[in-house]
Amino acid sequence: MPSLGSIRRSFTPWEDAGAKPYISFKNVTKRFGDFTAVDNLSLDVYEREFFSLLGPSGCGKTTLLRMLAGFEEPTEGELYLDGQPLKGVPPHKRPVNMMFQSYALFPHMNVADNIAFGLRQDGMEKSAREERVAQMLKLVKLEEFARRKPHQLSGGQRQRVALARSVAKRPKLLILDEPLGALDKKLREETQFELMDLQQQLGLTFMIVTHDQEEAMTMSDRIAVMDKGIIAQTGTPAEIYEAPNSRYVADFIGSVNILEGKVVSSGDGHVEIDGPDGKFVGAVRSHAPADGATAWFAIRPEKMRVSREKPDGVDNAIKGEVWDIGYLGDMTIVNIRLESGKVVQAAMINQSRIVDDPIGYDEHIWLSFSADAGVVLDR
Repeated sequence: MPSLGSIRRSFTPWEDAGAKPYISFKNVTKRFGDFTAVDNLSLDVYEREFFSLLGPSGCGKTTLLRMLAGFEEPTEGELYLDGQPLKGVPPHKRPVNMMFQSYALFPHMNVADNIAFGLRQDGMEKSAREERVAQMLKLVKLEEFARRKPHQLSGGQRQRVALARSVAKRPKLLILDEPLGALDKKLREETQFELMDLQQQLGLTFMIVTHDQEEAMTMSDRIAVMDKGIIAQTGTPAEIYEAPNSRYVADFIGSVNILEGKVVSSGDGHVEIDGPDGKFVGAVRSHAPADGATAWFAIRPEKMRVSREKPDGVDNAIKGEVWDIGYLGDMTIVNIRLESGKVVQAAMINQSRIVDDPIGYDEHIWLSFSADAGVVLDR
């Protein structure tokens, strides 16, 4: 299947059969007693990639990164960085730095000393160390805060100090475990783009753990969605969002409507599904379910159109009743109760400031969507 897009369109080493992975997990399993945190997982990440591990709490994301950093050893399987096996290599000898959600800054040290700490531990000569610290302060725009203590900084500033300290030693790989979790929404959104710019400037490979879907979608070249110690799907943000391979992935990334039914017929990359609310046609991204099999059609709320009259010349139209309305400023979210009793969601962009004759509660309306607006799933 051709790529549905990525943040950097020209950067797609995973599509090159000859490209060598920078990080490789090969059949890695990690058990804690009777609990399997990571289950026979294989994954390749490429140099200079901004790669996100996304999933609910307890799915194995952080355990995967801790094995890469050297804080945990795999129970089974092999782990490679830049072609070199990491088994038995202690954390301080790996060209890897890990930035934690708590930032773990030294409260008794000022900003400059916090950034210089790792360089001093490595025995870097004083003048070179001071030059490197100055470079890092400039990079994260904190030159005027060099003599302040962590408690004198805002949450966003402390986050940037931790980031500067993490990259000061010029690691080959920077691991970030929920790095923006302590920031408020607006600052988190601003910092996402700062992280992307910083990663590009330094030319590093970033692996980030997050449970925030928007964060992963914004920053990543690729995303691996995890579930109970396995990878459910790996792809670019657009591939994960527009072409999920299962109901789990579709439901985990953003809002989605999932319509269930039996396959009536298939052909030319589409299937006809007969469900409780009538027949409709959906697109198949991989292989078509067999006739008579249960299938699910996943469609995002913004792909659904709402109208009072049944539209002409569309692939699919379903009748329903307006159940709830949520005005969000840039868009209006409408929950529609179908004749079967199922409630689905449509998103209407508010393109003008004044809306004449808006859709209201309890109105009987039509939902329409094209066959290619969603994807048919068989699991």
